[in-house]
Amino acid sequence: MTTAKNTICVWYDKDAEAAARFYAETFPDSSVGAIHRAPGDYPSGKEGDVLTVEFTVAGIPCIGLNGGPIFKHNEAFSFQIATDDQAETDRYWDAIVGNGGQESACGWCKDKWGVNWQITPRVLTEALAVGGDEAKRAFAAMMDMQKIDVAAIEAARRG
Repeated sequence: MTTAKNTICVWYDKDAEAAARFYAETFPDSSVGAIHRAPGDYPSGKEGDVLTVEFTVAGIPCIGLNGGPIFKHNEAFSFQIATDDQAETDRYWDAIVGNGGQESACGWCKDKWGVNWQITPRVLTEALAVGGDEAKRAFAAMMDMQKIDVAAIEAARRG
């Protein structure tokens, strides 16, 4: 993987490589690149431990840093994955939640490493972009959901 000018760095306690491999198996246009080991001991690890992992998630270059338990993830950062239908929405949601993650509200879920994901059907973002009453109905429907129900959003758009 060529180093991009701008790369998202995601902090993990110690499982950056496992997370990167899970993302590569789960999302298209995703892969694991170079794995770099620590050249010396550091506060949360020893020489030879995996320090960083280069990976791509749905075309976005990232680096996973095994920095230890000091910092925790929160909803201020999330990956947003646009989906085309309910089957794709279910596949990603179920992969994340079913692999030790947890459900949240309005299409958000969290993977087992604490990274937040928005699994967002295009029908929802399209409805919000339209504005007006159609957007209000779709937004109101979404507010009662955890995983987004595509058919319910489509029905709300129609009124």
